[in-house]
Amino acid sequence: MFKRDLRPDSWLFSFLVSSLSRSLLAFAALAENQTSKGFAPVTIETPRHMLEYVATALDWWHADRYCEQHFAQLLLEPQDSEQASLSQLLQAHHIGGSVWLHERGSVLHRPKWRRDHIVPVLVFGDKTNTKYVKVLSDFPALPAVTACAHLQWDTRTQEIATIFSYAVPAFMNEFQLRGFVDEEGFVRFALIVHGHHSPYLPVFRADRQWHHFCVTWQQENGTWAIYADGKRRASASGLCAAGPSAPQAISGQGTFIIGQDQDSLGGTFREKESFSGNITDLHIWHKVLSTEQVERVRSCWVVEQDLVFGWSSNALEVESTVQEVTTQFLCPGPVEECRVFEVGSSGFSYTSCLQPLPFICCYRKDAYWQLKKAQQESSHSLTSRVNMLAERTVIPENVFTSDVQDMNLSVALGALDVVATVLREGETPVLEASDLLAVLQLLKQVSDVEVQEGEELEMLEQLGQYYVEVTELILEEQNVQTWSSVSQVIRGPMTVVELCDRMVSHLAPLLTAGRTKITIQHGNIGMEVRKLELGRKELSSEAYLVHGPKKGRHDLIEVPAEEMQRLKARGLRRLMVKNMWFGYGSLQRCLSGAGGTAAFQATAASDGGEKSLSTSVGTAVISSALLSDSQEISTSVRYRLQHRVQDMPNRLVGPVCAFWNFSLSPDAGGMWSTAGCSVVTSLLDSTACFCNHSTNFAVLLQVYEMQRTTKEELTLQTLTFIGCGVSFCALTVTFILFLAVGVPKSERTTVHKNLIFALAAAEALLMFSELAKTNQAMCFTVTACLHLFFMAAFSWMLVEGLLLWSKVVAVNMSEDRRMKFYYMTGWGLPVLVVGLTLATSFNKYVADDHCWLNVQTNVIWAFVGPVLFILAVNTFVLCRVVMVTVSSARRRSKMLTPNSSLENQIGVQIWATAKPVLVLLPVLGLTWVCGVLVHLSIIWAYVFIVLNSLQGLYIFFVYAIYNSEVRNAIQRMKDKKKALSFTNCSHPINYLSSPRNTTSWETGKLSPSAAESALPSPVPKDPPVKNITNKGNFGAKIPMGISSIMSPDRPAVELTAFKSSAFLPTVDT
Repeated sequence: MFKRDLRPDSWLFSFLVSSLSRSLLAFAALAENQTSKGFAPVTIETPRHMLEYVATALDWWHADRYCEQHFAQLLLEPQDSEQASLSQLLQAHHIGGSVWLHERGSVLHRPKWRRDHIVPVLVFGDKTNTKYVKVLSDFPALPAVTACAHLQWDTRTQEIATIFSYAVPAFMNEFQLRGFVDEEGFVRFALIVHGHHSPYLPVFRADRQWHHFCVTWQQENGTWAIYADGKRRASASGLCAAGPSAPQAISGQGTFIIGQDQDSLGGTFREKESFSGNITDLHIWHKVLSTEQVERVRSCWVVEQDLVFGWSSNALEVESTVQEVTTQFLCPGPVEECRVFEVGSSGFSYTSCLQPLPFICCYRKDAYWQLKKAQQESSHSLTSRVNMLAERTVIPENVFTSDVQDMNLSVALGALDVVATVLREGETPVLEASDLLAVLQLLKQVSDVEVQEGEELEMLEQLGQYYVEVTELILEEQNVQTWSSVSQVIRGPMTVVELCDRMVSHLAPLLTAGRTKITIQHGNIGMEVRKLELGRKELSSEAYLVHGPKKGRHDLIEVPAEEMQRLKARGLRRLMVKNMWFGYGSLQRCLSGAGGTAAFQATAASDGGEKSLSTSVGTAVISSALLSDSQEISTSVRYRLQHRVQDMPNRLVGPVCAFWNFSLSPDAGGMWSTAGCSVVTSLLDSTACFCNHSTNFAVLLQVYEMQRTTKEELTLQTLTFIGCGVSFCALTVTFILFLAVGVPKSERTTVHKNLIFALAAAEALLMFSELAKTNQAMCFTVTACLHLFFMAAFSWMLVEGLLLWSKVVAVNMSEDRRMKFYYMTGWGLPVLVVGLTLATSFNKYVADDHCWLNVQTNVIWAFVGPVLFILAVNTFVLCRVVMVTVSSARRRSKMLTPNSSLENQIGVQIWATAKPVLVLLPVLGLTWVCGVLVHLSIIWAYVFIVLNSLQGLYIFFVYAIYNSEVRNAIQRMKDKKKALSFTNCSHPINYLSSPRNTTSWETGKLSPSAAESALPSPVPKDPPVKNITNKGNFGAKIPMGISSIMSPDRPAVELTAFKSSAFLPTVDT
């Protein structure tokens, strides 16, 4: 077909049409050969697999498709130890030569088979100085450039020809590509940039065939390359590299001419430098394409990113003598090399994936016999009705012997129409296993259909509607048992999702400038494809909203606006989004019953209050994927899915955000995974999730058996709240006492105050953390603060242990240096741990249902790990203190009461052991060891909560009420107050001039010296010096059993960080 009514009287145009026709005929012959019938597969049994040798030679892509459509896999490359045995096994069945293999660790993404591409072709006849084509496009400055085109070279002349030239006012030879045919029959190319000329190098043979070329150049180092037919033929650096006197880039706003060299801007052509031949599909980018992108362009796929000029007749100014023909161009096929097994030599090799070779399909034994059983037990009722209605074979009766068929759009549409009609009538309400497999085989064939340019696109949209309808019909509830019976063959029901994902990609040609979204929904299945332009200034999130069967309820998945901005910053301008939705139905029931959630159950975490019973898919399955140049781009997504309200007595239902990972457990077709996904908000009837990647998502409902009753949980929560409240008040009072009563400053008082402050802050946040659950940002902040203050509390408990150790063991470190070390440990360590945790696990930091660290991931170890280390250190310190105390008590007992009875000695040692344990347990945090035993019994949960929630109250009683330093400070304040009031009632003498007077008051009475000094006298009399500090001002009110320990006649060195007048261990000095 001609673009204009021009008579093709030149030999070159005739050659163009004839070469295209020969290519089409050759391709048709190849397709016919690849779908030929009459072969007899050879079945071979191995210990684990069934092998089926197919003698019909197919290219690698068709061989892989054949095995897939027969529910098998192309034989995987054997291990080194298995090569010889496999070769012998094949030879024993008279199989030799080369067979295709699927290479381990390699993923070959099958490109489109050689496409019929309808394009305008420019036919340059004989060399003249008049024929040219001007590109009507504004060119920016190009610091990097790639130009690609398909070319057919005129071999009648060996003169230099200019394929294209780009000139700017300041320089004519700004960017140019030239070539000629050498004496050996090769076409040589040379690239010119800023007038600098690369050498002429051979790139392809002058064989009158179509060849694809790409030339690249970049300003940095002047690196350039020439590709021909997908292979790099030449490359070097230094071609007009950036320098002080060199331009920084190819200048913009120039004139681009195809077929002529410009000696003046846009004109002055010379015949001997003109081009003679055919050219089409010229594209120009302002970047250097990768080798993979060059291969994609060679196969007629346009790379949209950074495209400056795309081939279009509307963007060309064609001189009248240049013939422009719109014709069907057969794009080159893939050039990949695939793995081959040489039977007999037990070796491997590579060859072009397009070469036809025999191959072997591999079945798992259980799948093979399940497939055989389904085939033998089949009544073929559905198959016969479909074929009868279509008056041809739409579904083969035996899935083992069916051929690989390259369907066109019309055949695929007719086949699905008939199948949908038969299934819709419902004469076979429950599908047989063989019928289900036959329909799935047909869906696989349709999902591989090649949409050729020029076909009626209305059929494509109708094909999508039939595809969705047939998929929904085979997923109806009555067929759930049938799905289970063939689960080994099809590798799980998510196969349907994978097939629909292929199908939705075929809807892309329907997208135009006036129609940017295509949506197809039938019942419980929906699919959508849309086109996005990132060039607009304001970018919003791209959402896919699906309304469910109930009014007012809908499911949603969206790509956040910040992700769209990130993609725009990467230079992407056009994207395609494909979305799918599978409403709650038999697909979910099949997934729940097919073992797809078993692996997830094994990794579920429990805090001891509940036991995981089961996990099921509780919502629709929804997916979203972004593509650029047919390549998927991973982005984060947010989605909200509706689920049914679960009413289960003594059961807890917890939502889990998950995605289906096809690469996990390939034999089972994949499994659910939670990697990168987290719950944002969870309500009774819906759950919102965030995932840092795009794929197929759902919300799993995990059912727990409550090992604690609701009453027990309420009791534990009440005890926790009351205990934390009492502890917070006690800690607050203790902290105020330390600040207000003037306790002398020392290492131990500083450590006390920091510990009390951190613990009080943690207790206060814990009490009110439940109020922050509804606000995501607030909950995150509360969790981080809880993590910080609890870590700080334990760090200062560690400091308490270190301080205690310094009292037992001589430490050669000054007090100033010790305090710096203590502050670094007490506050620096928590800040470091929390900061690192947030930096490495920001998206999985918070738990799903409360404001605390996520126990489902390793984040919880950022708290548990340091705590276990601190508890281990403090346990060692406590053991050492107990040993010292017991040893000291034994020596004192022998010195003071050498003739005491054995019972008294045992009592002294027991008390010497119990005393430091009772005093030091709360400040060293050792009561938290009970948390390890919580999962064993509810009793341990009560013990743990009581001990730790009352930790602050315990500290208040032991280290404030019975702390001699605090009591003495309070007494000094009272003495000062009484002395001041007494002085005001008598002569205003300087009574408080001597500090010793502040300690002369005993239990409610004045000492004689004090009384004398209180009488009116012109000269005050100092009282006698009497050191009663160690006795304690409230000694008369303390029980005898306690006060007797505090005898001033026993000088001692106190070991603990708190100076308790009642419970402190001592050693003789």
